[in-house]
Amino acid sequence: MRTELLRFDGAVERDPAIDAWMKEHAGELGAIAHQWFEVMRKCGDEVRELLHDGCPVACLGDAPFGYVNVFTSRVNVGFFHGAALPDPARLLQGTGKFMRHVKLRPGTATNAAALSRLIDVAYSDIKARVVAKREALMAFLTITSPD
Repeated sequence: MRTELLRFDGAVERDPAIDAWMKEHAGELGAIAHQWFEVMRKCGDEVRELLHDGCPVACLGDAPFGYVNVFTSRVNVGFFHGAALPDPARLLQGTGKFMRHVKLRPGTATNAAALSRLIDVAYSDIKARVVAKREALMAFLTITSPD
């Protein structure tokens, strides 16, 4: 597992900018985005959030794991390390080195159970990455500290 982590400054327990974003994105698409961002918010007590590049992002501390964004006719539920996530339902789209997303459209059936599992796995994955980074740093400090 790679130990480099993307970090975002400014993540907080509940960001008023995200609540404002949700109000600005009313209607069907906004409701879909809100529903899935709430799932991310409920992943654990350590979840923090911020608005980044104009969309709500869920983080473990300052390490992002998921986001939502509204487009003209769809909502993306995205994952910062999506390329590494198991996806037996084959929901994930994208070809980037790290990120993947799920496209949701009003009136189109969504495999809610599989998407919920992806969110849970993304949260567990970022936890493992944060722990691995911390352990690597501690090992480095132990090796390099003078006796």
